[in-house]
Amino acid sequence: MSKTLLLLRHGKSDWSGNLNDFDRPLKKRGKLAAQRMGEFMRLQGIEPDYIVSSPAERAKTSALKLTKAMGKTAAHVRYEMKLYDAKIKDFLAVLANCPEDKQRILLISHNPGLEELIKFLHDGPVPLPNDGKLLPTTTLAILDLPDDLQRLIKASGQLQSLTRPSQIPDYFTYQIATGVEHRIRPAYYYSQSGALPFRIENGEMQLLLITSSANRHWIIPKGIIEPGMTAYESAANEAREEAGVKGIISHQVLGCYHYEKWNASCTVQVFPMQVTEFVDDSDWEETHRQRQWVTYKQALEMIKIPKLVTIIELLHDKFQQSLNG
Repeated sequence: MSKTLLLLRHGKSDWSGNLNDFDRPLKKRGKLAAQRMGEFMRLQGIEPDYIVSSPAERAKTSALKLTKAMGKTAAHVRYEMKLYDAKIKDFLAVLANCPEDKQRILLISHNPGLEELIKFLHDGPVPLPNDGKLLPTTTLAILDLPDDLQRLIKASGQLQSLTRPSQIPDYFTYQIATGVEHRIRPAYYYSQSGALPFRIENGEMQLLLITSSANRHWIIPKGIIEPGMTAYESAANEAREEAGVKGIISHQVLGCYHYEKWNASCTVQVFPMQVTEFVDDSDWEETHRQRQWVTYKQALEMIKIPKLVTIIELLHDKFQQSLNG
């Protein structure tokens, strides 16, 4: 039995900042290309069962974007320093250390090392595309290898295919009742959850509102339900990141509302969360946002999404019932 080796060069990186090479981030198009390649791999049925990435920022982000688009979680990615600035011997050492029961292995790394590895493993001259470039950013190479990865030698494999982002659709599939839609972001982006943070002060309910990322209006902390997380776990995570608070979050959804983003409708499940503490500023990721405790009536005036207003009214009704219960 042979093994399949998937090699992915990281996405297009951003050279604009004054950062060292290891910390250089991806451009927006680099992130999208990694997501599209993950979608392509899922639809083609070539998802890896073992993923190892360079820990450099541009490779790490590529790995996470691609993995989530395949429906996997961040826990599926392992990081190996040998894959940063890797030489042939480094790649071979990483492959030799892969579990024997894994049949389809993905390495995410950098050039020129990846191209050197392909030329080393392929039996014969490596066929180049018409432009003479073997592995542009976010290109996926697939090779067949012998079953024993601890004994790889020169010309022991066969390059089966090269796939560039330009060769795959620039949209993502989204399943609806009547079929499939094409959207500009991965399907999981459109399923979101939010926390409705509250506290009780002098027998009255107060709510914690935050400003949107552009500070244009007041909202609640919300975001994409991360693969591998429940909706309420993701809501609690958003409360910590966007509002800088922790608390007791209900596992029961209070209600849902919709809003338009990425050329389609996003559905947000809302979970009430009784705030117990503010995190340190060092742990509050989005300190650019404003946050404010407001009364129930103030919240109704400040929130401009009608369905979210209804959800706030429902929470207040439940609170009043508990007082009278």
